[in-house]
Amino acid sequence: MKINYLFLLFLLESLLLSTTASAEMLAMLNYETEPQQPRQEGIAIMDVDPSSAHFGEIVDHVSLPTDGVSHHIFYNKTLDKAYITSLGNGALRVMKMRQTPLNPKDIDVPACQVAEDIIFSEDGKLWYMTCMGSSNVIVGDAHTDKVVKVITSKDAKHFIQNPHGIGLHQAIDRLLVTSTIKPDLTEPGNTVTEIQASTGEIVATHKVSGPDFQGGSGPVEAVFIPHSNPAQAYINTMFEGRLWLASWQHQIKQFQLKPVFNFADVKQGMPLEIYFSHDHKKLFVTTAKPGALNIFDISTSPEKPRLIKSISTAGGAHHVVISPDERFAIVQNNFLNLPEMNDGSITVIDLHKMETIATINTLKDKGWKANSILMMPQWHTDDAH
Repeated sequence: MKINYLFLLFLLESLLLSTTASAEMLAMLNYETEPQQPRQEGIAIMDVDPSSAHFGEIVDHVSLPTDGVSHHIFYNKTLDKAYITSLGNGALRVMKMRQTPLNPKDIDVPACQVAEDIIFSEDGKLWYMTCMGSSNVIVGDAHTDKVVKVITSKDAKHFIQNPHGIGLHQAIDRLLVTSTIKPDLTEPGNTVTEIQASTGEIVATHKVSGPDFQGGSGPVEAVFIPHSNPAQAYINTMFEGRLWLASWQHQIKQFQLKPVFNFADVKQGMPLEIYFSHDHKKLFVTTAKPGALNIFDISTSPEKPRLIKSISTAGGAHHVVISPDERFAIVQNNFLNLPEMNDGSITVIDLHKMETIATINTLKDKGWKANSILMMPQWHTDDAH
């Protein structure tokens, strides 16, 4: 009996050790080197699980063209393709995620300059991409990746200008596109364009700037609250420093917009990215200066987001991934390599304790600055982007 008992203890200990050793949670970080180094771009696949023996280590690597200035990465609906938008040469690339090694391929999009965000139709058949440099939205076939339509307008009242953020609500057939700033970071906009998704017709161009703010507010993202009914989307203005809410008005078939939070009240600036908890009752917004992850309760009313806590990260807090169990938020700290917003580290936040528990400097120590972060498909749960 004693031998059997010891044998069972040995098996249990071995199983626990094996489970701990095999723990991992992988994320992709596309990066570029600092200006003083020979130009290099790539995607680092990193273990971001704080319980893993390989936490913070790069477990794989994908090379990218050195003149692409890769910016964002987005999955299609089935998570079998990842699309990489670029600010430099070659607007769009695609990787088939079920092939090894991962091998990005160029997509021919001649009408697009300075590609920013992508959103997919609910049926997964189309993608919509904002092109900040050419002031248009490209519609592509998500199966063939061929361009099927170019949406553009320079009408004085109904226009698309230097678009960045894009949101799609299929049930009401609407796209929302932000007018952000010119690629050389001059002439910030202050509008959001409302587009009928099925036809590309521009319905309205809404001003997103308070009467007390002078100049361009610089709206960045437009992200719909998943499954919201009536449809509602959050919009952040990086220069004005506010969070806005666009609410669908069924009677007039248009959105009405109003500010719902001012980041100046918590001494923060440059709000950038917008995310939600799995149940869509919490809202996460990053601010790049001085660098923070802001957690809001929106369960009672999206029109009155209640700030639960602001958690300091590092300069340039930008994109975020959240672990499938919602225990951890991993924040990538770099915004366009701009001064005071280019720390280059990765902050790991325990969402249960509401505090930072680790900082990953793996890329920073190499002189690599990540431009975005995205979970590998096995751990990806974000349904808003």
